Parts: sequence; structure tokens; C-alpha cells
Amino acid sequence: MNKNYDCIIIGGGHAGIEAALAASRMGCSSLMVTLSFETIGQMSCNPAIGGVGKGQLVKEIDALGGEMGLAADKTAIQFRQLNASKGQAVRSSRCQSDRKRYKFYMQGVIRRQENLDVLEDEVEGLLTKKDRIAGIMTKKTGRIDAATVVIAAGTFLKGRIHMGKAITAGGRIGEPNSTRLAASLEDLGFKISLFKTGTPPRLDGKTIDFSSLEAQYSDERPMPFSFRTPGIPRDQKLVPCHITHTNEKTHEMIRAHMHLSPMYSGQIQATGVRYCPSIEDKLKKFADKSRHQVFLEPEGLDTDEYYPNGISTGLPADVQERFVRTIRGLENVKINRPGYSIEHGVIPPTELTPYLETKKIGNLFLAGQINGTTGYEEAAAQGIVAGINAALRAGHKAPFILGRHESYIGVLMDDLTTKGTEEPYRMFTSRVEYRLIVREDNADRRLAKYSCQFGLLSSEDYAKIERKYELIDEEIRHLKSVRVYPGTNLDRELVLRNSSPLKQPTLLSDILKRPEADYALIAPYDGRLKSYPQEIIHQVEYEIKYEGFILRQRKDVERFRHVENIKIPKDIDYDNIQGLSIEVRQKLRKFFPLSLGQAHRISGITPAAISILMVYLRKRSLEKTRGRKA
Repeated sequence: MNKNYDCIIIGGGHAGIEAALAASRMGCSSLMVTLSFETIGQMSCNPAIGGVGKGQLVKEIDALGGEMGLAADKTAIQFRQLNASKGQAVRSSRCQSDRKRYKFYMQGVIRRQENLDVLEDEVEGLLTKKDRIAGIMTKKTGRIDAATVVIAAGTFLKGRIHMGKAITAGGRIGEPNSTRLAASLEDLGFKISLFKTGTPPRLDGKTIDFSSLEAQYSDERPMPFSFRTPGIPRDQKLVPCHITHTNEKTHEMIRAHMHLSPMYSGQIQATGVRYCPSIEDKLKKFADKSRHQVFLEPEGLDTDEYYPNGISTGLPADVQERFVRTIRGLENVKINRPGYSIEHGVIPPTELTPYLETKKIGNLFLAGQINGTTGYEEAAAQGIVAGINAALRAGHKAPFILGRHESYIGVLMDDLTTKGTEEPYRMFTSRVEYRLIVREDNADRRLAKYSCQFGLLSSEDYAKIERKYELIDEEIRHLKSVRVYPGTNLDRELVLRNSSPLKQPTLLSDILKRPEADYALIAPYDGRLKSYPQEIIHQVEYEIKYEGFILRQRKDVERFRHVENIKIPKDIDYDNIQGLSIEVRQKLRKFFPLSLGQAHRISGITPAAISILMVYLRKRSLEKTRGRKA
């Protein structure tokens, strides 16, 4: 390593990995600083990638040239398509990962990456010069200069672990926290609050009675996360998960010891995760429920350990052992490691621009749980955006901003930096306005142009993507040009499916729009369809069946982009704009929106205020144009 870099990344978790790989692959001399190389890529919580809303993020990370999707495909031990019975817009991929193999895969990628050094050290402070980052100060190595810095500290920033009344400092069980870095951020004027997350006990699979439990197997035809993965090999070993439930006896045991839970004894004041609550939270908030699902997830192929998703807890270890053994299949289970709650430091994400640079300190970027999010996928998505923008900033180039209309990542960034979050934020499909056109299956079409532009995707891979969508568009045009006549075999097949018979020559595309019709029905009547891969068939079918809805949503996007594209100059003085209330002016000064669209999404900014702003900006633009002509 040297003592001067284009980009320094603090942290080796999911955000840190994507940030470091993006910056180094874009040609920046980069340094990852981590407490231990052995924990790079560690899955701190459950051994899984993806999920509802999260699978879309992984696909987008992959389309931007990230590594998470490739790692998931290589190390998965189960694949499932969630919401498979619903429309493509809400389908999400998820896989169980081999925890150890995933970590080793990522460590191998980091080790081989050009332009990337790794330093095992603790960051004690941030160095600045004239409100811009200048480098870092580490415990062992001392000063290291840098043009840009990305902080991806995970749960280590001010981390405190709770198990019953016992409190220990740490970012993960058995690992130290980061207090000096937190103090340095506070010295720079950043306010740090605390959020809470947690994890369940780890169970010895040899002591679980699986014979009484419901097994959940992998999909027969696994769908890869990465567009660069040609397919999941048939010899890749896939194993089942199992489902059980808590019961009244479990709940009685937990209620009797609720006073020992750090969340309910007053020991923890931090805000917990709404959508992944502890078992104590579930009993308090859903008191009418007589049972809660427990999803037993295998940790890997070379271990008997299981992760019981659904019973995250901060109760004392002896209480955990007693309540876990009341659950069906776990009556004689051995706990390898108790669960615990953890508080960690969070900086309000409204302190950031939509490209994750801090407003207070130039060239300093934040990614992951420090911004108030929860989940590997949300962290990795922020990591790749921060890494790309750190590299662009180091090269004195314009920032990269993804919009809400083109990606889940854009929604994530906009929600955080415009609205902020009062609790750990996680992604859902319901947060995305344009999910008919922003889907898992077309992430490469939407975003690969950016990764190709930044050098994160090879020209060969990009050419494959272009060819795929040429075929899709060509096939859609073909189906809109071929007619089928009444009395044909296809007409008779429609009747057998309880669909109306053809009354006149009808386009194949119109037949495919019928609820009873699918590709399997019309394929025998158009030989071209038989040779297409399934991913092409799915997209053609979806684009045709939902054509009307998709067109309406694209019109909504155009209306949205009209407002979104009206930029707000950095030198604007809101006090000079007549008609804005004091509250509106205060909020605009606080959030400093970059566009009219972003201003519109700030809580408390009224439509009337947006209209006043729009008129002012147009008048200002006209005055500047006249001034140049004069």
C-alpha cells in the first residue's frame, strides 16, 4: 500500500465491497480499511440474498456491474422466486447462501482486484481541508491521504450488543466497535443517533427433529440473480429449508421474562426494525396472534448450523434456550450461539445528496447502515452508488444520480435523502411507483448502459444484453403482425381453455392478451417462438399482456420527468422568492433539493409552493437568457 489514494473505503461489509470494487474497477487507486480481512463479506445476520423488493436491488446492482448477484449465484444452496403466482412487477428472487462460501468468494474477488489494496487497521479520525475530505488517520498506520472517502461501517459505528441486562461494546458478536470514527464525525458536526437491530440464536441442526416439520425446497428451475450467469449448474447442491411455528407455550415463556428484554426494560431507547421485529416485539405488537412462523435456514453445506428466522431476540441466553425448546421440532435443540440485540450509530440521510456525498464535507460519502437502512441488499446498493460517485468525484466528473422512474436503487436513494427515515429502512415493491416498468427481469435493459459507460461492464457483456432486447422487440413486432383465422387449431384450443372463439382474423398479440392464453398455447402455431430462451419468452409475454398499463405508466414517467428535470441552482436564495412561507423556506434551506421533483417530495412542501418555485425558476432562466443576448 501507499499513503495517498484516489478513494479510501472504510469497512468490508456488503456496502464496502461494492464501493471498493466499483471505484477500483473505474481506474481509481483504492484502499479498503477493515478491522480484519477474515470478516470481509461476512453475513452478519441470515444466510440469504434477495427477497421481496430486495431481489430487485440485487438485479440492479448486477446490471451496474456489481458483484453481489454473481456471488449469490455461485454460493447459493436454494433458489426461490417469491410472488411467482403474481405479476412480474412484484416477483422477487431470493436464495439461501452458504455463509462460509459467500464470504470466501467475496474475499477472493477483493484479493484479486487490480487497483485495490486492503489494510487491516482501525480508522481513528477523518482528515479535512477547507470543508473537504483530505484522508484518514488510522491507529497503526497513521495518516493516509485520499481524494475521496466512503464510510461503510455497518453496525460497528458506536455498536453496543445487548443480551438481557448484559451490555458489551461491539459491532458484531466477538468484534470491537468503532467509537473514535464516530467521535471524529461528531467533531465535524454530524449528529449520530441510534437504531436497533438483532439476530436470533444459532441452532445445532443435529438436534432438530425435521421429521415433524414442513420442508420447503428450491425451485426446480433456478433463476440466476446475475445477467452474466448463464445458468445454475445441475450439479450445484441445493437443500431445503424447514418451517415451524411458535405457540402459546412459547409466548407464555417470553411474556414471563419480558422485563429482561433490553427493548422493554428501558435499556434500549433506539428505534427497532418495523418489518423484521424481534419475537418480543411480535408478542407486544401482535398480541392477538397465537403463533408466529419460524423459518429454519441452513447456514451451509459443510455445517449443521441453522438460522431460525423469525425469533430474533435480546433475552438472556438461558431464557432463549427455554423458549426455543417449546417450538415444534426444537424440543431437544442445542443452541450454538445465543441471539442478541445491537444498537448502532446512524447519521440522518438527509445530510446527503442523492449521490450519497455529505453536504457538510465535500468528497465524503456514506453507504449502508450508517444511513439508516437495514439489509445486505440495501447496503450493497448504496455501496455501488457511493463507489461510482467517489470515482467520478476523484476524476472531477459530474455525479451519477439514478431516478425513481428507472430503478429501485433510485427510489432507495431518493427516499433516504429527501424524506429521511425515523426507523431502519428496508426496500419493498410497494415503495416503487413505476414497478410495471421497473422490474427484476429488465434491470439490465434499464441500467447496463451506465455500467458500460463507467467501465464496470465489458463491451462483450453489453453487446449480449443489446442482442437480447433486439430479439424481444423483434418478437413483439412479429406477434403484432401475424393473424390467426377462425376455425384453426389455435381457435379450437382457445375454446378448450374456456376462452371465446375467434370471430375474425386476430393478431397473435391480441390472443396472448387473453387471460386464458400464454406462450405455451401459441408457440405450436408460430415456429419462431420455440427457439427462444425462457427469459425472452417471459418478457415478451409480459410486455404484450400488460401493454396498456405499461403505456400509461410510461406517460406518468414523462410527466414526472418534466418536473424532475427542472434543476434548482445552488446559489438560489429562497428569501428572495415572494409567496413562500417561513416553514417552506426553512425546509428548502435544510434539505437543499437539487431539482423541483426532489423538493416536491420533501414533507411539508405544498403543491402551491412548488408552483411558486416553478414560476420563479422560469422567470430567472428567461432573465439570464435575455442578459446573454444583450
